[in-house]
Order: sequence, then structure tokens, then C-alpha cells
Amino acid sequence: MRTGGTTGGATGGACGRFAPSPTGPLHAGSLVAALASWLDARAHGGRWLVRIEDVDTPRCVPGAAEHILQQLAQCGLVPDEAPLWQSTRGAAYAQALQRLQDRAAAYPCACTRKDIDAYWLAQGLPHTPEAERVYPGTCRPERGGLGGRPARAWRLRAEGVVAWQDRRLGAQQQDVAQAVGDCVLRRADGLWAYQLAVVVDDAAQGVTHVVRGEDLADNTARQILLQRALGLPTPAYLHTPLVLAGDGRKLSKQNGAKPLDLHDPVAALQSAAAVLGLPLVQAPTPALWLAHALPAWAQAWGSPRL
Repeated sequence: MRTGGTTGGATGGACGRFAPSPTGPLHAGSLVAALASWLDARAHGGRWLVRIEDVDTPRCVPGAAEHILQQLAQCGLVPDEAPLWQSTRGAAYAQALQRLQDRAAAYPCACTRKDIDAYWLAQGLPHTPEAERVYPGTCRPERGGLGGRPARAWRLRAEGVVAWQDRRLGAQQQDVAQAVGDCVLRRADGLWAYQLAVVVDDAAQGVTHVVRGEDLADNTARQILLQRALGLPTPAYLHTPLVLAGDGRKLSKQNGAKPLDLHDPVAALQSAAAVLGLPLVQAPTPALWLAHALPAWAQAWGSPRL
């Protein structure tokens, strides 16, 4: 049964989370992120949560979330609270958007992707599929707003350079306006955007330590801007190494990554640990493997690599 989970962050202490999108089963790369977030929460004596990020409903596969939870359980990674489903959280996202509107931190946008591409093409900078589609601020109120066109989406006003310290990658910074522009908060199709949902839910669940794959590091500056605009705390961030496919690209569901082979969960966990530079421990079951490995992991986790 789906449940909204526990969203109170008042219990105190450290809290980490693993937040898969139910677009398919876990693969080797996602197990690395899950294991790393579990270990980090345990190393800090805190809670470990699982959040099902199912706001992008057209991409969600029926039954995938339940299968992911089963895969995690096979590896001994069981959350300390009932999973939270983002599809149950629309009211919280609406309240957050209203707060941003009240603070003039969000504005309506009428632009389509074609409009944005046409703007940059006119500047001699055509969009390429692998590049970020930077929003040029066409619908900002000070630039004339919607110009009589109907609103399609809502965007966050991005200002200034955001600097943060990643626990693995070190000092990071990004000029969000230059790198990505004003990011979408609510999409033209009415769905909530990832950036708003993740920020609202991290705060609601009391998440203090975000551990996730390095491919998501680029999202951090936008999320910090949102946290500041909403008056929410900023977690500590750590972005883990990526698992690469044979062609050098990161393993992902979009790239056709194979589902985890959990006929031998210990072997899968050991492979994930190797990516993280952690010592291998032999044990008869995944649960015992985790228990035996924890002291060695806690020591390794404090090294400069992680």
C-alpha cells in the first residue's frame, strides 16, 4: 500500500535518504548510491529513508517502485520509516510555490522549448541535445512578463553565484543564471518539477545529509537557491563516483543499463562497495555482510576519497 510516510523532521539527529525514480528496476549505479547513502546515515548514527520520486508520472513504470523496494530489501537496505511517495505531496508543493510567489521569487512563464531554442539560435548559439537548455529570462516581470501570452509554467528567479562544499568533490560553485537560467518549478503539463519537490521533501523529512550520484551534482546550486528562498536548511552534500558502461557513459536506465542481478546479493553489494573504495568483507548473508562491514566502512568513509 502506498503511504505518504513520515514527514516530520523534529526527531533530531542525522538523516539520509535514497530517492529513486520508479522508471525501472535498480541497476549497478543506483545500488552504489543506495549503499553510500545508507552507510553515511549509519556512520552519523542517524536515520535512513527511502523516497519514491514519482512526480514525473508519464515516465513512471507501474510496479517499479515496489520492485525497487524489494531489491533494496534483498540487499539488507531497509528504510527506518515507511517510504514517502512524492505523488502524495502535491499540497505541500503548492504551498511552497505560493510562498515563493508571495516573496516575488517565482514568476509565470509562457515560453516553450522551441521559444528558448529560437532565442539562442538568434544569438548564434544553437541548442545541442547534450547541453543544458538555459532559460534567458524572457518572461521575467522586469522584461515585460508574459507579454499577453497565457502562462504555461512557473520559474524560480535565479540570482548570483552559489558556492558550497561537497564532501567528496570539494569546493564547488555555479552561477545559476548563467549555467541553467531560471529553473522550472511547475511544468506546463501541470506536474511538479523535480527541483521543487526534492527541496520541499528533504526539509519535511529532516534530511541532513544528501548522498547521491555525481551526475546530480549540477542540481545542487539550484536546490540551495530554492532552500534559501523558502527559508529551509541546506543539507550536507556528497556526490559519489559513477558506474560507467563499456562506452564510457554513466550507467542509467535511459542508456539501457541492465537490472541488478540479485541472485547473489552479497556479490552485488561487494561490487558497489568496490566503486566506493570500501574494504570487502566476507559473510554468509547480505544482512551479516553489512553488519560485519560497518566498522571497516566507517573508517574508510572518513578518508579524503569520501
